[in-house]
Amino acid sequence: MTLAAVSDAGPLIHLAEIDSLELLSAFDTLLVPETVHKEVETGGVPDGLADLSYELVEADESQVGAEELDAGERAAIAVAEERGVVLLTDDLAAREAASDADVEVHGSIGVIALGYGRGLLDRDEAASRMRALQRETSLFVTGAVVERGIRMLDEQ
Repeated sequence: MTLAAVSDAGPLIHLAEIDSLELLSAFDTLLVPETVHKEVETGGVPDGLADLSYELVEADESQVGAEELDAGERAAIAVAEERGVVLLTDDLAAREAASDADVEVHGSIGVIALGYGRGLLDRDEAASRMRALQRETSLFVTGAVVERGIRMLDEQ
C-alpha cells in the first residue's frame, strides 16, 4: 500500500522540535505546498528538513473557504482534496475543515504511530516521542491525547 500525505507547517515544526522529522519518511510520498514551505522558512527552516524527501507543490488555497485557517492550512487541505491524500496537521480548525471535506487527517502523534507501525521506532521510543511532543514542543496537546496515542501503539 502506497501512503501519500500533504503537511501543513505544524507537524514539520513540532516533529523537528523533538528531532523526529525522519518519521515523515514513513510516507511513500510527502507533499509540501509552497505556501507552507514559506511559512516554515519564516520561522527558520527546521533541522532535518533538508534531509527529508518531499515534493514542493503549488496549491490554490482560495478553494478552501474557511477564514479561520491560515494560507498554509488552506493550501494543504486543497492539495489533500485534489490529490486524495492524507492531511497532516496539528491544528484543530484545520482538522475539522478537512474532515468536513472527507479528507483523512493525522497529526504529529499519528505520524509517530505510523513510524512505529512501519518499523522505524520500537514501542518505547514511539511512546517517549509522543510524551516529548507534550513536554518539549510548542504544540498544545493534552495528556489524554498523548495516552490515547500510546494506546494506539498497543492496538497495532
